[in-house]
Amino acid sequence: MERTQDERPRHEIRAAQTGDTLVVHQAYAPEIGVPAARDGRFPAAWKRDRMTWIKPSFLWMMYRSDWGTAEGQRTVLAVEITREGFEWALGNACVSHYVPGLHADQAAWREELRRAPARVQWDPERDIHLRPLPHRALQLGLTGEAAHRYADEWIVSITDVTALAHEVHAQVRAGRPEEARRLLPDETPYEPSTPGVTARIREA
Repeated sequence: MERTQDERPRHEIRAAQTGDTLVVHQAYAPEIGVPAARDGRFPAAWKRDRMTWIKPSFLWMMYRSDWGTAEGQRTVLAVEITREGFEWALGNACVSHYVPGLHADQAAWREELRRAPARVQWDPERDIHLRPLPHRALQLGLTGEAAHRYADEWIVSITDVTALAHEVHAQVRAGRPEEARRLLPDETPYEPSTPGVTARIREA
């Protein structure tokens, strides 16, 4: 039985997924997003040496990009990646701030953060009106080796979902939240194949 919003764990990764892949979201300016969706890979203008943030939650991406209307985020992408790659990133990630009990001390956290190719940040999940919810949505920052693996090895497909973002928003604005919800991707709890891989990246 599907849990209600109030029953969900504080830290739970939910994503549209299959047995081998899952979907993360990003938003870019059209000069990057349009060719990425057309070619199924990021164009040369996409900088591999900068940190790139991926978000499994569609509604959190809507919050971040203002329904695909924010400057530099007007092309919303659904990027299907391998579960193996996603799990590698989780297993090599560090949380974005110091958490007592998770790290020996702040110096140990800073060193782990410096060395880690992936960074985890938990932000309040959003409802259909983009209001914050009690539980958290994952943002996963990829840099260095992780960003290169993401671009070159993990991507299975890239789909432009800007029209979907605008249609969901239109239904919300029209006062039809249930119609809007029916358009959303089916995001279910992500269960890693390696037990405990997410325990070390949860906040207190």
